[in-house]
Amino acid sequence: MGQRHQIGKRKVSDSPFLSLDGLCLRYPGAPDDAVSDMSINMAAGEIVTFLGPSGCGKTSALRMIAGLERPTAGAVRLEGDDITRWPPERRQMGLVFQNYALFPHMTVAENVAFGLQMRRASKSEIATAIAESLELVQLSGLDDRRPDQLSGGQQQRVALARAIAIRPRVLLLDEPLSNLDAGLRESTREALRALLRELRVTTVFVTHDQSEALAFSNRIVLMRGGRIVETGPPAVLYRTPRTRFAAEFLGAANLLRARSEGDGKHATVESNGASYRLEVGSWSEGVRGGEAGAPMLLVGRPCDLRLQAEPGVNRIGGEVADDVFLGDCHRVSVRVEGLAEPLRVDIRERPASGRCFVELPATVLHAVPETDRSHER
Repeated sequence: MGQRHQIGKRKVSDSPFLSLDGLCLRYPGAPDDAVSDMSINMAAGEIVTFLGPSGCGKTSALRMIAGLERPTAGAVRLEGDDITRWPPERRQMGLVFQNYALFPHMTVAENVAFGLQMRRASKSEIATAIAESLELVQLSGLDDRRPDQLSGGQQQRVALARAIAIRPRVLLLDEPLSNLDAGLRESTREALRALLRELRVTTVFVTHDQSEALAFSNRIVLMRGGRIVETGPPAVLYRTPRTRFAAEFLGAANLLRARSEGDGKHATVESNGASYRLEVGSWSEGVRGGEAGAPMLLVGRPCDLRLQAEPGVNRIGGEVADDVFLGDCHRVSVRVEGLAEPLRVDIRERPASGRCFVELPATVLHAVPETDRSHER
């Protein structure tokens, strides 16, 4: 297969490849840091997503890695070299911007060749890289088109081809799918995910979309207020978050105020005189081993709960209050006596109205601290 996979020779390993060590960034005149004390090690070939709401510091962190912003404090290291003060062109990193930043007066081939020309590559090297990069992003044959003759998804792939043509040591993606409509975003996301797996290049992906983060990442770095809140594999953060913020940000979640029974297995939900005893399958560090009566929140994802016709263990009775069709499922809201918010349950078929029981299986019920300090600087 020739040189097509040169970019992916490195395999995921446990040794640090790209390291952020205590990174801080404060913009001139700003009262607070945009990024505060950010430290993380990334392995070769790892896909790491910086996830968080607007203004959380994720793009600022990406720009410091790229060399487009100089940290106020801390260091960026690549394969052991301190590159904090290196200019962007010396870092050999491919960057795809949110708006793609294609040159409108250039053809597809000329856009892809730009970075290589700046590095004074030979004509034969450039021609080979153009052909290979366009083949990887499935745009072979469109070399002579200009950006305004391409769809949004094709423009995104040209920007990606330009980034990978230079054989980057690190690939940086700044919300590359945010400008696409919903249908195109999903298909492009699947294609991009497959390509990143094939390239096996260390990648930092920035997004505010939790579904993108869950789909792409080997690891998610969840940020808020310029700080890292949690980091871990997507399934771990989704199923067993350590904070309320993570539980809510990573997808739809039912949150039930409860108190520990002190046995490490059960909690009691009490509200307006109603009481429900539930077995809890997992406990975050902040509530594990808590005394009887200690407050907490129980997290149950709508996709994990079930509707039942009869009472039973870990089941709460209520009335079907609403049904929203989401395409692949119905999201049913069940009003429960004593609970301020209805329980949401995802099911395949439209539910019958009236009385039902929501089953919260212990294996998917997770406890987190009631008080969330993840926003504090």
